[in-house]
Amino acid sequence: MIRVLLVDDQPLIRSGFRALLDLEDDIEVVAEAADGQEGLALVQEHLPDVTLMDIQMPVMDGIEATRRIAGDPALAGVHVVMLTNYGMDEYVFDALRAGAAGFLVKDIVPEDLLHAVRVAARGDALLAPTITRKLIDRYVAQRPPTRAGSGLEGLTGREREAVALAAQGMSNDEIADRMVISPLTAKTHINRAMAKLHARDRAQLVVLAYESGLVSPSNS
Repeated sequence: MIRVLLVDDQPLIRSGFRALLDLEDDIEVVAEAADGQEGLALVQEHLPDVTLMDIQMPVMDGIEATRRIAGDPALAGVHVVMLTNYGMDEYVFDALRAGAAGFLVKDIVPEDLLHAVRVAARGDALLAPTITRKLIDRYVAQRPPTRAGSGLEGLTGREREAVALAAQGMSNDEIADRMVISPLTAKTHINRAMAKLHARDRAQLVVLAYESGLVSPSNS
């Protein structure tokens, strides 16, 4: 059973998402919160698999709540997916840097919402949609690399190659095809790179790849 926490200051959004999620046999909404502070407390109480977190909320915004969740080792199993009204919300990249696994626009179709929850619960990043790539390209392009080095020198050549391909939005299967290796080996390269870079998840690994200069919007 995938346990989900909803955090949004709009009751209509929460009730709509709950109605959709509660119809699924493998998904359970364990709690709802109207601001980031309440959401953080409920995350600590319920330890959900996935937290759907609004970005802009009173008391504590979603970015700060996500940063605190990602910074707490006891909450390592909680995957935060940010909710935004607009695909190019200026805060979304900050949310990814804070430790979010990805983001969804609030007018997402039901099938995509359910798929996203299941993907996040597996620990995979929601980085495939074109809109996410556009957002990363836009905001990283405005920020010169700030973490040159950032542990990348500790990666093997193949690990660096795998990370660069992941940052282009490729799945493990696609990375395997490009590198002419097995999907399991591709996954091993990514997991080892995450461990060496202390990346919480694949989304954070992609952010590090951009911020370090390993990948740039122009070559992605």
